[in-house]
Amino acid sequence: MNMQQAAEKADLIMQQTLSNVAPKLRWNHGPSNDRICTDSNNDSLGTGSVRRRVAVLTVVSNERRGNLLGVVERNWRARGFEITSVDTDKDLPAIYAASPEDFRMSVAVGGEGQFFFSITTPCFTESEVTDPAPEPNTPQRTGDYPQRPDVHDDFWSSKAPLPAASPSTP
Repeated sequence: MNMQQAAEKADLIMQQTLSNVAPKLRWNHGPSNDRICTDSNNDSLGTGSVRRRVAVLTVVSNERRGNLLGVVERNWRARGFEITSVDTDKDLPAIYAASPEDFRMSVAVGGEGQFFFSITTPCFTESEVTDPAPEPNTPQRTGDYPQRPDVHDDFWSSKAPLPAASPSTP
């Protein structure tokens, strides 16, 4: 696999993750970058790694943050990804995972409660890497990254607590 093929696989993992969230999140690409992998002497190994990012532009309320994190975590586990770490910080929680091929991913809450997804590939044969192909579902924004969330959703933006699950009856 070369770096371009790895980037395409990372894009696929990202799209599968986003498409498994309902109601749909509105998102746009964050900066994508690649880097050359080096040995302990900082010499090139002829391989490189790619990082893809998505910024969620749906406003996710404090009351729904845990729900979104839970949806993503359950999705990753169901797809055979290992949850490698969970940051339970009250304001800036995050979940980190790895695919069986060692693609490293995260979902993190940043400033103003904004959600970010990131995937970094392992080192693969060096190649040119194009921008992500998947079309974002919000218009491209100009200005500094990240553009803050401004898309209201009746579910994700709601400040109403979710009803408690009813106890099962035997």
